[in-house]
Amino acid sequence: MPFNLDKFVASPSVEELDSLKKSEIVKVAKHYGIEFQPVMQKDEIKRYVLEYLVDEGVLPSTVLETAITVPTDNTFELKRLELEMNKEIRLKEMEREMQKEKEEREERERREEKAREHEFRLKQLELGVIKGSDPKIGLDTGGFDVSKHVKFVPKFQEDNVEKFFNHFEKLGEQLKWPRDKWSILIQSNFTGKAQEVYTALSIEDSMDYDKVKKAILQLSL
Repeated sequence: MPFNLDKFVASPSVEELDSLKKSEIVKVAKHYGIEFQPVMQKDEIKRYVLEYLVDEGVLPSTVLETAITVPTDNTFELKRLELEMNKEIRLKEMEREMQKEKEEREERERREEKAREHEFRLKQLELGVIKGSDPKIGLDTGGFDVSKHVKFVPKFQEDNVEKFFNHFEKLGEQLKWPRDKWSILIQSNFTGKAQEVYTALSIEDSMDYDKVKKAILQLSL
C-alpha cells in the first residue's frame, strides 16, 4: 500500500514511522520543516522526526527511550579515532613483518654468500692456487709461479664481461703467461654471478680457459 503523507500527519505513530522507507521519512521531515542533511541515515532522520513530534506533544516522550539511538558527534569522533588507531596498528604490524622478512632475507643471503666463498676456496685448493694455509706460498707449475702473476689480473667487470676478457688476454700475451694457466689466473678475480658460474663447473672444465670464458660470457647474453 503506497505511503499516504496526509494520513500519517493526521495520526502519526511510532509503528507507522518504523515501517517507512527513508524516502518516505524524508517527506515527513520536510512536511514538518525539520532540518537534516540528505546524507544522513534513515534512523538519524527518523530520530529527528520523533524528537519533533515529542516536542510538539504529539507523541509521548517514552518513544524516545525505545527509539534507535543516533550516534552523537562524539561517538562518530571516537569511531574515527578507533579506525585510525586500528589502521596504524596494521601498518606497524606490516612494517615489522617487512623488516623481519628483510632481515631473514639478508641473513639467508649472507649464509649463501659464505657457502659460495667456502666452495670457491675449495675449488682453488683443488686447482692448487692455494697451498696450505699461508697465502704467501705460491704454486710453481712447470716454472710458472701463479701467485706472482695473480696481482696483474685486471679487476673483473660484471657489467662488461667481454671487455674484461679482452683485457686479460692482451695482458696474457704481453706478459707471456702460459695459456694452460690462464684459467687459474683469471678465476682469482671472479665475483658475484661469475664466481657462482665458475664454481659450478667441473674440475676438468674449470681448467680449460676457453670453456671458462664461454660459461662466463653467457652472463652478458
